[in-house]
Amino acid sequence: MPAWIKLLHRIEDSLLAGLLGAMILLAGLQILLRNFFDAGLLWIDPLLRILVLWLGLLGAAVATRRDRHIRIDLLPQRLGRSAERWLSAAVDQVSGWTCLAVAWFSLHWVRLDYADGITAFAAVPAWLVEAIVPAAFALMGVRFVLRSAVTALGRRDPADTGPGT
Repeated sequence: MPAWIKLLHRIEDSLLAGLLGAMILLAGLQILLRNFFDAGLLWIDPLLRILVLWLGLLGAAVATRRDRHIRIDLLPQRLGRSAERWLSAAVDQVSGWTCLAVAWFSLHWVRLDYADGITAFAAVPAWLVEAIVPAAFALMGVRFVLRSAVTALGRRDPADTGPGT
């Protein structure tokens, strides 16, 4: 595996861990402030909602990388190995192009919010908060399309759902 892909995987994993840690610390701080001081920080609640969005989409990208995403696999269990491979490749193609379409249209949404100067909360621009949507869906789309090609060529066993790449 190329070094830049390993670096991308490390960045994704580090971001997930950092976001989760930040969410736990901020939520804990807000609980302490509210319960013991009858106060709180106004910006923590909207920031936590944004962190949930980022954590969910980055988690989905990592799940796609590891081939651990949600799937309905009733039909492949009843097919032979060759048919299972082609069905898996076709499903990955549809999933990939769907993710790429979501990335494309969400990129336009982000660009519109950038052009309009919309803010998410405080002085944080909405486009900065929303940027994870096209980025994560583009990454998932590329991974699905590449996995489809690898599966169709028979270089990956579709029944193998280990952590892998």
